[in-house]
Amino acid sequence: MDQFLALKVFTRVVEANSFTRAADSLNMPNATLSKTIQLLEAHLGTRLLQRTTRRITVTPEGLEYYEKARQLLADLEAIDSAFNTSSTKPKGHLRIAVGGSTARDVLIPLLAEFMVSYPDIRIDLLVADKPSDLIGGNIDCAIRGGPMEDSTLIARKLGEAALITCATPGYLKRCGTPAYPDELKNGHRLISYLSPASGRAFPFRFRQDGQPIEIKAEHHLGINESNAHIAAAQAGLGIVQTFSYSLRQALASGELVEILSEWRPAPYPFHVVYAQNRYVPSRLRVFTTWLQEAFPAALNV
Repeated sequence: MDQFLALKVFTRVVEANSFTRAADSLNMPNATLSKTIQLLEAHLGTRLLQRTTRRITVTPEGLEYYEKARQLLADLEAIDSAFNTSSTKPKGHLRIAVGGSTARDVLIPLLAEFMVSYPDIRIDLLVADKPSDLIGGNIDCAIRGGPMEDSTLIARKLGEAALITCATPGYLKRCGTPAYPDELKNGHRLISYLSPASGRAFPFRFRQDGQPIEIKAEHHLGINESNAHIAAAQAGLGIVQTFSYSLRQALASGELVEILSEWRPAPYPFHVVYAQNRYVPSRLRVFTTWLQEAFPAALNV
C-alpha cells in the first residue's frame, strides 16, 4: 500500500463526503479509490468510514485519524513550499470559485497579467452565483460579495463596488422615470435578483441622509443568475439594481441609463476567502496578494 496516497485519498473522501466526488477530484477510478480505503483500514486494523448506498459516516477513529492525516499532509506541503520558493516560482493547481458577472467583468479581464507572471500555476474557475463549499468542493479560494459571516474562513478584503439602479431609455420612455425610491412600488416593472441559495428576492437598496432604505415591492421578473439578470435589463424588461462594473459598457453607450443616483446605497464589499490552515501554499498566497492589488480598481468604475 502506498501510505502517502492512502492519506490523500482518505482525507479527500472525508472532505468531499463522497467517494465519487473524491475520485473525480483525484482523477482516480472509483474502484481504485475504494480499494485504497480498504487497504488503509486493513493496515490500521480499524474502521474509518461507515458506508451505505446513500451516505458516508466518519467513525470516531476515522475522525481522529483524519485530523492527524490532514495536519501531516499540510506540514509536508509547507516543508516543500518553504524549500521551493527560493529557487522556483509557485506552481500547481488553483481552484477558484467566483460569481458569474464578477468572473466575466472583473476577474477574467485581469487574469492575463497573473498567468503571464505565474505560468506554472494552472487555474480552474468554478463559475456560479451560489456560494461554494470550499472544503467539500476541494476549492482553494472564493471571491464573494457582501459581509463576511462565516468565521471558519479567512477573509481578505478586495474592495467595494457601487450598486446602481438603471433601465433602458425605451423602458423609461414607456413607464416614466421614478424620482424617488418609493415610486418603484407604483406600477414599475422590477427585475429582482433571486438568491441562488434561498430563492428569495434581494430588495432594492438605497440610502437617504446616510440611512439605508429597502424597497421590497413585488417584482415582475426574478432571476437567480447575475449575467441573465443584467441581460434582462438590457432587453428593456424593467428596472434592475446591480454592480456598476457589470454595466460599464451599457452605461457608456447609453443602452442603459442610471436612475435614482442620489439615493445610491452604500458600496458593497468584496472579499477573497479560503479555509483556515496552519499554512497557505505559495500558489494561493501569490494569487490572493495579486487579487488585493489588482481587484479594487476593476471594481470601482
